[in-house]
Amino acid sequence: MRYALRRLLLPAMAALILAGCAGTGMMPGSSGPDAQTLLDQARSQSGQQAAATRLQAAEILARQGDTRQALQIAGQIDGAQLAPDLRVRWALVMSDAGLAEKDGWSVVRATDILDSGIAIPTADAQTLRYRRGIALDMIGEPEAAADLLIGLQRDNAPYELNDEIWKPLSRLSPAGLDTLAASSNDSLTQGWVALARLYRSASGDVAGLFDRLDQWRSRYPDHPANRRLPQELSALHQVEGRQIDRVAVLLPESGPLANVAKAIRQGMEARLDDARAQGEKVPALTFIDSSQQDIDALYAQATLGGAQAVIGPLSKDKVNQLETRASVPLPTLALNYGEHARNQAAELFQYGLSAEDEARQVAQRAYLDGHRHAGILVPDNEWGSRVLAAFRDRWQQDGGQLASVVSYDPSGSVTKAVSRMLKGGSSKPDMLFLLALPSYARQVPPTLDFYYAGKLPVYATSQIYEGTPQPRADHDLNDVQFVDLPWMIPDAAAGGVDALPYATTYRQLATQDDPGLLKLNAMGVDALELARRLPLLQALPSTQVYGATGNLQAREDGRIQRTLPWAVFQAGVPQPLLASPGATLGDGSNAGTQQQTSSGSNSGTPNASATTGNGTDGVPGDPLGPATNGNGDAGGN
Repeated sequence: MRYALRRLLLPAMAALILAGCAGTGMMPGSSGPDAQTLLDQARSQSGQQAAATRLQAAEILARQGDTRQALQIAGQIDGAQLAPDLRVRWALVMSDAGLAEKDGWSVVRATDILDSGIAIPTADAQTLRYRRGIALDMIGEPEAAADLLIGLQRDNAPYELNDEIWKPLSRLSPAGLDTLAASSNDSLTQGWVALARLYRSASGDVAGLFDRLDQWRSRYPDHPANRRLPQELSALHQVEGRQIDRVAVLLPESGPLANVAKAIRQGMEARLDDARAQGEKVPALTFIDSSQQDIDALYAQATLGGAQAVIGPLSKDKVNQLETRASVPLPTLALNYGEHARNQAAELFQYGLSAEDEARQVAQRAYLDGHRHAGILVPDNEWGSRVLAAFRDRWQQDGGQLASVVSYDPSGSVTKAVSRMLKGGSSKPDMLFLLALPSYARQVPPTLDFYYAGKLPVYATSQIYEGTPQPRADHDLNDVQFVDLPWMIPDAAAGGVDALPYATTYRQLATQDDPGLLKLNAMGVDALELARRLPLLQALPSTQVYGATGNLQAREDGRIQRTLPWAVFQAGVPQPLLASPGATLGDGSNAGTQQQTSSGSNSGTPNASATTGNGTDGVPGDPLGPATNGNGDAGGN
């Protein structure tokens, strides 16, 4: 992607180099001043002259490949101090360096010039629109990115845009696709939306997917994606004829995980019945009791039964055994994460409701929101340690610093924990990452108010919300931002139940009173859908599933990463988080480096105290939280 992007932008960069006002000093091999000389010179200048000199230095650095320093210098220039032609050059160099450094917000800031009223040459304007579209996807605005890039394709820009359009388009929720379809009635937009819809709805039915793709081709014969499918879709021929017709499900029928397994199975079976009723071709499921047999005996039984794929095991110990092997006997979707640094087994995928994924997502968003000094409150147990490590690794990878870290006693004083968080550390926190169950979390914002820190932004994982609206109980959580499963926050995540993934299955399962059971049901639903797509996951690693438990995508080592929707408490009820990360664009203060999610082991499958019957965390050493044990500690994830 990066090399393709550079090839696309070479003509614009050549024009940039040749167009300037910098004289011979701007030309390769000239005897003009180097970048450092120009920067020294700018210190003795002011206003427009200093800005123009710094721009010249940034351009030289960008040509030399030092995009990091070029971006830093360009980011310090006030574009308003530049003449219109120089401001266009500033936007070009800053947006190019921003893409090179994966700093989407710097690109967005630079390309704001498109709305400034400044006359921009057509080629430069197209280049800036292209870069803005790429950057919008980088910062988590796929709908805006897809809309802009489709518009660029509509204007016959000289770029091959199919892959760039498909990347954000394939991540849109059903509601996002509806909004995009309503924005323009032209056949180009409608064709793209129809392609995304058919891929999402039929990708679990591999045979049906090809039939629907043929129908789409007939309906949109002149569409750019008909002439050349996005690379991801063009690789679909690899899975033709690889429909999975029989799946062995390895779940325990006795022992401490039996009730968890029962709820997961309930979700699988409900989704299977629903898909069958809607005319989809679905696999037959054979359930095998995994509580008494070792992993090799389980695979032998699955193979003898004619299984083409396996869902399970649920036990972390068994997943640990599998992930150190070179391969597994059958393509497998394990229902937990191993504890090793990497999953090494070919054809082994791992899926669960990992709080570590949520912590990394919180770190990414808080950084994009412009925060740099994190205060942290996590419980003083093994669950808290794991989640803290995931947050810290992502936060520091992006460039954030830890202002203070407090591992609190869940049954202890909230006041003391918050006080230590605010006072301790090398710097003052500008945000708080909170990992806590609702009973503890509800006490934190009032305590922040008591210490005159009520405006400190608070970010949390899904454990902060019990799963049913309780305006009176959750009133003290107002303005706290958190991630959660789409099925747990239908209004905030999707705009209502009708827009949820697998909405009819949700309606069937949501009648029970225990939100913890619904989470496990949702996990079963997504486990089935992922298993149906195992051929796609193997052939097309970029495949994404918009599921009941989040947006799901396999990492390089086969571990499934979840990306969850954001919500914010308003009047004690989760509401959509409308503000984009880093919404303040003008001063560039929130420009951060957007990076791929860091690697590292996830662990854990969720559990609710009601599912275990005794309120414990499940298997000792194999926590499946969050649950609350007898002494009030938050367990697992």
